[in-house]
Amino acid sequence: MPLPSLGRSRSKSANTRRPAADQLAPDTELESYLAAIAPEADVETTASGRRFGNAEVYQLRLSLIANEQLRELAAHRQTSPHALAQEWVMERLSWEAQQLPRYPQS
Repeated sequence: MPLPSLGRSRSKSANTRRPAADQLAPDTELESYLAAIAPEADVETTASGRRFGNAEVYQLRLSLIANEQLRELAAHRQTSPHALAQEWVMERLSWEAQQLPRYPQS
C-alpha cells in the first residue's frame, strides 16, 4: 500500500499557478531605488580583495580577555569596540609617523 505524501499538495489549476518571471511587470520604483543607493563603481568589497572604497580591511584577532576589555572600555566611552580599536590604531599610526626621522641619516 503506497504511503500518502506528507508535503504540500500541488494544485495544477490555472488560478493558483504563479506567472512566469518574464510575464511579471517590472517594478520601476524598486529598480529606481536600488539604482539610487548603488555605488557608482564597484570598488567596495570585503571579499578576497579586502578593499572597501579607498580603505583596506584588516581582521584583528584578540584573546577573550582582551576582547572583553575592549568591549567594556567601548561601553564606558559609549562607542563601539570597532570604532574604539580603529581610533587607537589611527592615533598610534600618527604617533609612529612622528617618531620617524624626517631626513635620512648618512
